[in-house]
Amino acid sequence: MSDKIQLLPDNIANQIAAGEVIQRPSSAVKELLENAVDAGATEIRLLVADAGKSLVQVIDNGSGMSETDARMSFERHATSKINNIDDLFRIRTMGFRGEALASIAAVAQVELKTRRQEDETGTYIEIENSMVKKQEPVAYTQGTSIAMKNVFFNVPARRNFLKTNPVEMRHIVDEFIRVAMAFPEISFSLTANGQEMFHLTGGTLKQRIVHLLGASYTAKLVTVQEKTDYLNIYGFTGKPDTAKKTRGDQYFFVNNRFIRSAYLNHAVMSAYQQMIPSDSFPMYVLFIDLDPAQVDINVHPTKQEIKFEDEKIIYAFVQSAVKHALAQFSITPTLNFDLDPSIQQLDAVAKPFTEDKKATTEASSLYNTFSQKNQAHLIESKSELKHWKDFYPEPKQTGFKSILSAAIEQSTGKFEYETSVSNPQTAGSEQKMQLIEDAPLIQLHNTYIVAPVNTGFILIHQQLAHERILYERYAAVSKGKSMASQRSLFPITVPLSAQDAVLLQELLPDLNTLGYEIELFGKDTFVIQGSPADVEQGNEKLAIEQMLEQYKHFSNEVKFSKREKLLRSVVWQHAIKPGKALALKEMKTLTEELFACDQPNITPSGNPTYIAFKKDYMERMFGR
Repeated sequence: MSDKIQLLPDNIANQIAAGEVIQRPSSAVKELLENAVDAGATEIRLLVADAGKSLVQVIDNGSGMSETDARMSFERHATSKINNIDDLFRIRTMGFRGEALASIAAVAQVELKTRRQEDETGTYIEIENSMVKKQEPVAYTQGTSIAMKNVFFNVPARRNFLKTNPVEMRHIVDEFIRVAMAFPEISFSLTANGQEMFHLTGGTLKQRIVHLLGASYTAKLVTVQEKTDYLNIYGFTGKPDTAKKTRGDQYFFVNNRFIRSAYLNHAVMSAYQQMIPSDSFPMYVLFIDLDPAQVDINVHPTKQEIKFEDEKIIYAFVQSAVKHALAQFSITPTLNFDLDPSIQQLDAVAKPFTEDKKATTEASSLYNTFSQKNQAHLIESKSELKHWKDFYPEPKQTGFKSILSAAIEQSTGKFEYETSVSNPQTAGSEQKMQLIEDAPLIQLHNTYIVAPVNTGFILIHQQLAHERILYERYAAVSKGKSMASQRSLFPITVPLSAQDAVLLQELLPDLNTLGYEIELFGKDTFVIQGSPADVEQGNEKLAIEQMLEQYKHFSNEVKFSKREKLLRSVVWQHAIKPGKALALKEMKTLTEELFACDQPNITPSGNPTYIAFKKDYMERMFGR
């Protein structure tokens, strides 16, 4: 019998290995940008076509490569960063394993141009499917240009798994921002399909944050700066009022490398405890510098998950640094130890402490209790101090309070209510619940509506009820029903961050079917020509911004289809919020439309829209 086990050919082995490093075009963007940073570039340009599927090109003015190095750079595990095992624990560069270019060359067509300053001519190399197709001298400026074309052209199954262009473009923008954020002194630019999305000049970290995340953070950043013998922590965190429902603007860097760490994120969240709502997330861009020997960055193919030698001490330092920053900038409450001038006028301060008063004080048992060693536990028996309970005599219960307490103790009845779990229009053998026509409606706390029904009364939550109404109305649009839209008298411009701009472009077709009329208006800016009739006039810009935040929240937490996430986000944003006073006609319309729904008792997310109080429950409450 012949032997069965054989070595894989290099090109097949490279394609298999490339799946760990190059999962989509954004993976190549990350690797190529990091290589340019390692080359000492001061200016890096990223060019993308067809969301990276047709072209990803990175051009830098770094040190460049010799002809031999250019050829060797595409070999697997060929690196200039490691000579022995000890070097692995002193890594401060972004790349070091020699896998990136080899993986890219295995799944794409690659063109490389490079030249060192001391060389007269540069080198041009063309590689396809890990095979060198052409190598020749070329005239080129100092630096390197690597172009990855037609990614996964030789692995069609993997190419079919790529998402739509807007989705892939969002991933590319995310990777670009992470690298550009880590190196604010380097100039970066991103051009997609011939249109420049980012143009970042070298500057300070704060300038880079504002350019990348939006001008809204300009006056809302708090400086974090802590230096210790073990590590240094620096960066910025947002004031509590910048907290959002999504984790989008949260960045951790360890030795300038972006990482994901739920553990360290918890440290920041605990520093914000009781300052922001429990379901909100603060903005932060934090850098941790420490000895590379204290951290292992080689535990994940993308190097975004790392291991610390002592996680607990890192957690404590991060939490302390953020807390100190918030307190230092008067974000958290602090005690004021400045002496009040009026204290100086008090009798006890103004009078001198004479020798006679000193002798009298030292002779007292109270003074001896505190001044002698191991006597503090005898304070009650030895001093003239009264027991603390003596200062608080037990009050006698008289009048209405005692009568109420007795009534509560003797009462055996229980308060009961129920939430409707089935459609009141199709209840079984029980009496069907129906609204009493022309009955008066009452609004409580600008949040709830009390509506009489034939079985008692119901307490409607106005926002949750409106969510159900809007959900069924918008869901009908997908079945061909038209949506009413109102044109804006004055079109409203909405500037967005680059990430949100890419996301909104992806959602535009579906938003247009829901009654919005939104058009692209230059770079990262949109103009609202019309909006659904449900949106309050003058509130369109805020509605779009908050709808995007809610959409990202659904994307992070729950696995819905894109259309369902958009539908729920729009419904949540357009629904009447608690605190809004409603006229009688508005309450009547809301109540009637709720019971006209196919499923009026719950919201799309499963919360009850109303609570029903039945007559027999109320009679039992009053002992009838």
